[in-house]
Amino acid sequence: MQDSASVPHRVVPNTPSNSNVHQTSPKWFKYAFTTVIVIACAYIALHLMGDLSSVPALSSFSFFMLGLALITALGFEFVNGFHDTANAVATVIYTNAMPAPVAVIWSGFFNFLGVLSASGAVAYGIIALLPVELILHVSSSAGFAMVFALLIAAIIWNLSTWLLGLPASSSHTMIGSILGVGLMNQILHSGFSSGLSGIDVTQVMKVVKALLFSPLIGFGLAAIAFLLLKITLKNKKTELFNAPESNKPPSFLTRLLLICTCTGVSFAHGSNDGQKGMGLIMLILIGIVPLAYSLNKTMDSNEVQAFAALSEKSAHILAANPSHMDTVTARQNLTQYIQDKQITPETIVAVATLSNNLGKLVADYKTMANIPESATINLRNDMYLSSTALKTLEKTNQMPPQLTSVDKATIGEYQKDLDQATQYIPTWVKVAVALALGLGTMVGWKRIVVTVGERIGKTHLTYSQGMSAEFVAMGTILAADKFGLPVSTTHVLNSAVAGTMTANKSGLQWNTIKSIILAWVLTLPCAMLLSATLYWLFSKLI
Repeated sequence: MQDSASVPHRVVPNTPSNSNVHQTSPKWFKYAFTTVIVIACAYIALHLMGDLSSVPALSSFSFFMLGLALITALGFEFVNGFHDTANAVATVIYTNAMPAPVAVIWSGFFNFLGVLSASGAVAYGIIALLPVELILHVSSSAGFAMVFALLIAAIIWNLSTWLLGLPASSSHTMIGSILGVGLMNQILHSGFSSGLSGIDVTQVMKVVKALLFSPLIGFGLAAIAFLLLKITLKNKKTELFNAPESNKPPSFLTRLLLICTCTGVSFAHGSNDGQKGMGLIMLILIGIVPLAYSLNKTMDSNEVQAFAALSEKSAHILAANPSHMDTVTARQNLTQYIQDKQITPETIVAVATLSNNLGKLVADYKTMANIPESATINLRNDMYLSSTALKTLEKTNQMPPQLTSVDKATIGEYQKDLDQATQYIPTWVKVAVALALGLGTMVGWKRIVVTVGERIGKTHLTYSQGMSAEFVAMGTILAADKFGLPVSTTHVLNSAVAGTMTANKSGLQWNTIKSIILAWVLTLPCAMLLSATLYWLFSKLI
């Protein structure tokens, strides 16, 4: 066997050059950690109880299901912290820019800020992948089966890959679980003859493309960033292109740059990945406590009246006589259209009918808080159907050709108002998700960090490699968050590290690379199979 000393900077676990990853947390950490958990849990409990106190008392069964569903959803985010958040700290730990315990706390804090700043676009984008009939009837037994099946399937796959130290994507795990539920739901209702109509094939193709291209994008951009850095600084003496010496930290400027990129990835991850848990928690709350969470009660009377006027105006833009169709037929028509994307002469009229009806109802109630429990679910469902149908019509270029630019602008404003009324996330939900992500990172970070830091390249990660990989990951995630797209922190960062190793001619550990690629390839089908099986089982039991 070749002596490790004969290969510059080669990583050998548990040698002094890697001992940062094995540092123990300071004594004060557990007390500070416990204090944060207690304060956050108290905040969450107070606000949840406050929300529940304003609605009729839940039955014991509903209260039990609410608690179980919330624990399961937060469990997914906890395990998500094992994987994706741990990627953010790998480079600063292996370059000695920060002591491992401090890096984990630092990343957890900025994940927390990222979650709090999240817009909710990704959260509700994830929900839109679910079968429309299950979203409209999430409080049914099928709705509960759906939520538990996709969450438990995602947790099982994430835990399995974590135990093997493989950085699998939580984003694609969740999307695969959703698609599996959709496919099984279609099979249970229509049999195998219905083909793939239970899933959004367009979205599947987007995910497949992401599985193929996101590693390549991360690999290529990080390699380019590293080479540009090398060309720019080739005539200057700098430590950027050196590997750390034992536990010695880099210079102040290098350290600052590494910490900044780690901070950016942590914040970006929280703002994007944290939303997956938020969306599912909101779906749970809407299903069990519709009166408290179905509609955005923070909208004031002026906003509500403006929404009512815009609803009726949009209805008359879309159809000369928006009252021509009854609301039951309109709902059925739009549900079918959202499922198959096949427009009929009645589709536009159906949107106009629901929009006109929404405007009149909201105008009568004057504020969201005045809407009675008996009308809340139907009102929200009509808003969801109208918003989703309008987005689909626009995306597929099926809007009426006679619409002017002014008409399109009015309908665009109406869509925004629909989303404002339904796509909101209470602050306590964001705090709960941030806490779960942070706890997951602090408990399970080491396995994934060791893989990223020691098992991708054949030589130790240099400062410039860590910086380039983190910068590319940060930029990619922030760009995706801006457009409401769920992306994989894992895919981008791991391939970015591999890209810098290749650009530096450091060599790759192909056994690890093959295992990571295998995990990436298997994530979608395995998550689909797990969730489909669990949905079938839960449908029989619940």
